[in-house]
Amino acid sequence: MSAGKLLLVEDEPNVGSTLEERLRHEGFEVAWAKGFAEALGFVKSSGAAPFELALLDVGLGDGSGFDLASEIRARSAATAVVFVTALGRPEERVQGLELGAEDYIVKPFHFRELLLRVQNALKRARGIARGSGAPGASSVEIGRARVDFAAFSARRGAEAISLTHKECALLRLLHERRGCVVSREEILSEIWSSDELPTTRTVDNFILRLRKLVETDPSDPLVIRSIRGIGYQLVTEREKS
Repeated sequence: MSAGKLLLVEDEPNVGSTLEERLRHEGFEVAWAKGFAEALGFVKSSGAAPFELALLDVGLGDGSGFDLASEIRARSAATAVVFVTALGRPEERVQGLELGAEDYIVKPFHFRELLLRVQNALKRARGIARGSGAPGASSVEIGRARVDFAAFSARRGAEAISLTHKECALLRLLHERRGCVVSREEILSEIWSSDELPTTRTVDNFILRLRKLVETDPSDPLVIRSIRGIGYQLVTEREKS
């Protein structure tokens, strides 16, 4: 049984061939793309069996790994993304976080560390899709949107909207704790790994985006309330009345 279907995007031949061989040895089904265009071709041809995870080098000869992540998400919202880069600049990490990446790994790295973080990213992504196991739990009404956690998407009327894994994970956490105040620190602990170096500002930025999805008026939020100095609360219909 495959450990997972992965897209590996790495334009350094020695690094790419080594990673492909070692990931296959660990049981993964790997498609190795040497650049942006080839990776996009793999994604387009994957059809009804999309990649579970894309391991993307940020600095590619024919494009940006960040742009590639956006293209992948547009075609397969269920694909988790882990960035790999030779540069660990704070602004790059922030950009990766804002794109909803599961993790961000800086070269050079030990393979066992990369493997563990890939496995953890897949575990988190699969957990979001499976949900809590309660009947109907994968699809819920939150404010003016119906969120489908399994499909990493939402609908507002006739409009379909793709969600990142992080957006889905944050919405699920708030929904499972609806009516309760969830602190920013708890959100960071539950949704992000410490290796990603997230901050409470990261949480606030994601909340702003989610309010645009679920609120009638994002400037006057009634669904996701701010609790000053603590965090956020997803308000039930009964509590709003």
